[in-house]
Amino acid sequence: MKKIDTPISFEDMKHLKAGDIIKISGKVLTARDQAHKRIIETEAPCNLEGAAIFHAGPIIKQKNDIKNEDNKKKVDGESSNFQMVAIGPTTSMRMNPYEVDVIKKGVKIIIGKGGMDDNVSKALKDEGAVYLAAVGGCAALYVDSVKKITNVNWLDLGMPEAIWELEVEEFGPLIVAMDSYGNSLFK
Repeated sequence: MKKIDTPISFEDMKHLKAGDIIKISGKVLTARDQAHKRIIETEAPCNLEGAAIFHAGPIIKQKNDIKNEDNKKKVDGESSNFQMVAIGPTTSMRMNPYEVDVIKKGVKIIIGKGGMDDNVSKALKDEGAVYLAAVGGCAALYVDSVKKITNVNWLDLGMPEAIWELEVEEFGPLIVAMDSYGNSLFK
């Protein structure tokens, strides 16, 4: 099993091959369809260079009822008021229309389930990135690796669609399913 830290460097990337089992420590971002779309339309609210994005809609428990000054919506960034209950992968192919453009913004690791299309595979190879398969049904296992929610962005999209910035320790196990050399376990 390989252990890597985020943000991931080129040195770490070149050693990852399809079939490798890894665990990640550092920062992982969650992002689903609407967050991907907004990243492309407006820009990401956080640094994507060397980032790991997890296709997940986490289950979050709100500790306090946080509202902004007009008392209408939850406030981005107030991460200490949230607790992660579970986090499992969502089907990655839903992000196919957006992923190539997101990868081009510097993302080096995509985590999800079910694989992605040939356009994404080409972008992984062109940009030196990888797709990691997470095991569905392991949401309670994965949450144990989440040490802290460090920030939340775009809560107006709803809790599952918001970008949650997580500090993780040995997050996994994850399988390199599509590598930066064009290899895919799905083919």
